[in-house]
Amino acid sequence: MATWTWDWQVFCKDTLSGDVAPGCFGQGRDITYLDWMMSAWGWTLSVSLLALLVALLVGSVIGILRTTPSRGLVFFGDAWTELFRNVPLLVQIFLWYHVVPALLPPLKQVPSFILVVLALGFFTSARVAEQVRAGIQSLPRGQRYAGLAMGLTLAQTYRHVLLPMAFRIVIPPLTSESMNIVKNSSVAFAVSIAELTMFAMQAQEETSRGIEIYLAVTGLYFVSAFAINRVFKFIETRLAVPGMIGSAR
Repeated sequence: MATWTWDWQVFCKDTLSGDVAPGCFGQGRDITYLDWMMSAWGWTLSVSLLALLVALLVGSVIGILRTTPSRGLVFFGDAWTELFRNVPLLVQIFLWYHVVPALLPPLKQVPSFILVVLALGFFTSARVAEQVRAGIQSLPRGQRYAGLAMGLTLAQTYRHVLLPMAFRIVIPPLTSESMNIVKNSSVAFAVSIAELTMFAMQAQEETSRGIEIYLAVTGLYFVSAFAINRVFKFIETRLAVPGMIGSAR
């Protein structure tokens, strides 16, 4: 029975000739598998971070709308949340890529990268909205009434009284959703975004070194998600309120 031998030098090979490049990085037009993987990692991070920004902004607004006294705004927020969290992400990406541009012709000029960012951002915004809503509603009602009694408008009450506390409460679940965005960005390969999963699939076919390729890609996904975890943990520690449950963790 043949034994497996590791060949980590596969990343130093030229993608065209198969020759090993000095230093593992190509020069000029020569591209090694390491060059390709680093480029794919860059696309993964770009999609993830931009989608995270969209998710946090849109999700926060939708979550706030769902806690207002206006039935119309609450209905809109609930409809948004139910729509985007009950349709599979891959289906949403195909809808943005194939259906939406057909209905709105100007979007045919929009790069597929932006469409994937919107699909992933809106998909995650539904989860962020649910967490923001839960964070606001977990606060005692007296805080809202106190703000209004002091002469603040409803918008000012949200800005100065409710949201500063609510966002502190929801940082831990937001951390999980932010890490999930990195993992969910892997579906971008379905519309030909040259991110890590597409690199792994194509590089494995070309080199037949699937173990090394997929282990390296797995490591980059882990590093990306762990970095986001540490950033949010730092933010949570900096914003912790003394005496608040969980602030001493």
